[in-house]
Amino acid sequence: MKRSIADLPLHGGKAPAWLFQRMARLGGAITMAIVDEYGPREMLRRLSDPWWFQAFACVLGFDWHSSGVTTVTCGALREAQRIFGDDLGIIVAGGKGKTSRQTPDEIASAAERYGIAGGDRLIYASRMSAKVDSAAVQDGFQIYHHSFFMTRQGAWCVVQQGMNDQAGYARRYHWLGESVTDFVCEPHYAVENLSPAVRPVSRNLPLLNMIASEAGGNRDGCAELTRQKPDWLLVYRQF
Repeated sequence: MKRSIADLPLHGGKAPAWLFQRMARLGGAITMAIVDEYGPREMLRRLSDPWWFQAFACVLGFDWHSSGVTTVTCGALREAQRIFGDDLGIIVAGGKGKTSRQTPDEIASAAERYGIAGGDRLIYASRMSAKVDSAAVQDGFQIYHHSFFMTRQGAWCVVQQGMNDQAGYARRYHWLGESVTDFVCEPHYAVENLSPAVRPVSRNLPLLNMIASEAGGNRDGCAELTRQKPDWLLVYRQF
């Protein structure tokens, strides 16, 4: 299990239209070259690697020192799909804000169009990856971006990002479907820990990681609480 760290501040605004279009066309060309040479699964493996993803964004021309490297790069690949169509070799769903909530419908539509078996499984993977990083990993970062990449054979990966307005930094989460055997215990391929100086912030922000292998007892305890009548717990809290 990989855990990678990089420090990137949270930036607002939009990428210039000329840069975004350049990123989309160049990103599409690189994607098609990788798919042609190594197959679509390899492109997903590379997108799920935080260091490769970061370098990819820099090659496309985006500022490395910004949280926008995630949202703009994923958006550029989505635009590349619009430009190149099926030739891109992979399918891109989701995105930032409201667009992320359309992901299940986009996955279902793609599964029907390409005859992908297990469309429900892919929708489940999208929802669970978002739920884990927003609820099971309580690290102070609110998920606001969710991109789902898949192949016509049903392979998938997820790149999503959360923000912490108070700290002014973001954190990126990477998932690779072929490495996920359990959504409850250590499912991530990598976590890009985008927090200021990381270590000082880690001391200041509370962290509850319910998917860590060491948190098995906590998970069992929480599951047991949900099976109990809440009355005794509410009474206990009064004291």
